[in-house]
Amino acid sequence: MALSMFIFEPNLSPMSRQDSLLRHKIIIQKLRVQPAGFEEILQKLKSESELHDLELVVSLRTFQRDLKEISMIYGIEIKFDRSQKVYFIENDLEDEYSERMFEALDVFQALNLNQSFAEFIHFDTRKPKGTEHLNGILYAIQNKFQIELRYQKFSSDKVEKRTVEPYLLKEFRKRWYAIVYDLKKKEFRTFGLDRIISMEIKSVKFQHPQKVNARERFKDNFGIISSDNEVKTEEILLKFTHNQGSYIKTMPLHPSQQILKEEKDEMLVKLTIAPTYDFAMEILYYGEFVKVLEPKHFADQIKNRLEKAVKLYQ
Repeated sequence: MALSMFIFEPNLSPMSRQDSLLRHKIIIQKLRVQPAGFEEILQKLKSESELHDLELVVSLRTFQRDLKEISMIYGIEIKFDRSQKVYFIENDLEDEYSERMFEALDVFQALNLNQSFAEFIHFDTRKPKGTEHLNGILYAIQNKFQIELRYQKFSSDKVEKRTVEPYLLKEFRKRWYAIVYDLKKKEFRTFGLDRIISMEIKSVKFQHPQKVNARERFKDNFGIISSDNEVKTEEILLKFTHNQGSYIKTMPLHPSQQILKEEKDEMLVKLTIAPTYDFAMEILYYGEFVKVLEPKHFADQIKNRLEKAVKLYQ
């Protein structure tokens, strides 16, 4: 969903925009549970107003405007059933962008309730770096401008200057990456934003526009390594301990994940994915709580890595 879809009245203050986004989330979540009349929705907004110390209760006219914005921003169509006198969701597009925005809004609201709450919240101390480049790269992607980067790999002391054509921003393990076409290498490369020393958006438009869907390159992959046909997509069969499998069940490893069998002591999980380096590292993370059953070559790879790890302690 393009950022240009976030349309609000120009005279609204940042706080009013925040209130609008919060109302949107409350209305959507309320109607996802079951259809509701306007008065019932107002009661929900009233209770949330008390919780957040905000005035979220609105007139019918503002509510109707909210419904239009919800349709425009999130692609969620809310209709009114005149016979039942209730509002209901006719078309619900639960995409990753709106869900991530709601998640960020939840955190922001929790922190905004009271400064004294800081003692009750402990964040992950690993702070992502390079996020200051997000807006610039996104602008270049949307407008097809080349970018000149000063880039330093973790494995090198040398700072390289690279001219690239950006196609996609991707997040993985609290780090952000740009998927770009490198004009020097004449191939697609992945650059970590935390390794960008500086960048300049050029006035030059893409000279080599690629007829590819950058998102599709990662459809069958885990992480930021694109297989590019070097690692074939396969069916991966994993056996988790039941306890660990419960975590995997609530936060799937990949959209293709299927639970084949769930018993007291174990859970069988099938994925259709390319077993790249990133995926191997993910499996190793689960240690003794998972076993690769198929394919054999991937099981052998994991076994060999574990044996090497054991030797470090001998």
